[in-house]
Amino acid sequence: MYLAVKDVVPVKDYQLILTFENGEKRKFDMRPYLETGIFKELKDEVQFNTVHLSFDTVEWNNEADLDPEDLYKYSESITE
Repeated sequence: MYLAVKDVVPVKDYQLILTFENGEKRKFDMRPYLETGIFKELKDEVQFNTVHLSFDTVEWNNEADLDPEDLYKYSESITE
């Protein structure tokens, strides 16, 4: 079972602040993905900042998306 993403906020240095359905906030680093396939387009900060929720995960206007399981697994827990 995976946790759905309920909120996403893009921040500097190609990071995403994610809120999952359990209320947990986590930071996901997109930099390792920016050299691969469709994600290369996200090097443009305007394009990167188009990130939005799509069903239970995140998606960009160029139709790039990531699996919510990977977003959780490869992100770091943050405290406010």
